[in-house]
Amino acid sequence: MYAIIVTGGKQYKVSEGDVLFIEKKNVADGETIKFDEVLAVSGDAGFTVNPEGVSVDAKVIGQGKDKKVIVYKYKPKKGYHKKQGHRQPYTKVQIEKINL
Repeated sequence: MYAIIVTGGKQYKVSEGDVLFIEKKNVADGETIKFDEVLAVSGDAGFTVNPEGVSVDAKVIGQGKDKKVIVYKYKPKKGYHKKQGHRQPYTKVQIEKINL
């Protein structure tokens, strides 16, 4: 059984027990998050698009930052260059249950 959920502007295909790195949520470690925006569900009854009353429960494992991405801007022959780094924050969650 799997479900397709939307969080942080991205879509994820999840099953029970999966570990995901999603966009940062202000939730403490050990708490539960409920994802209500479910696009599709596949189970014993078949594949259903836009199901009513389906949600996915997930447990927050931790918070962190991703690897650093270097952004380098450069204009030739002008002496202009700028180096900047960025680390995207994330929330690590484990999918516990798909509620049908």
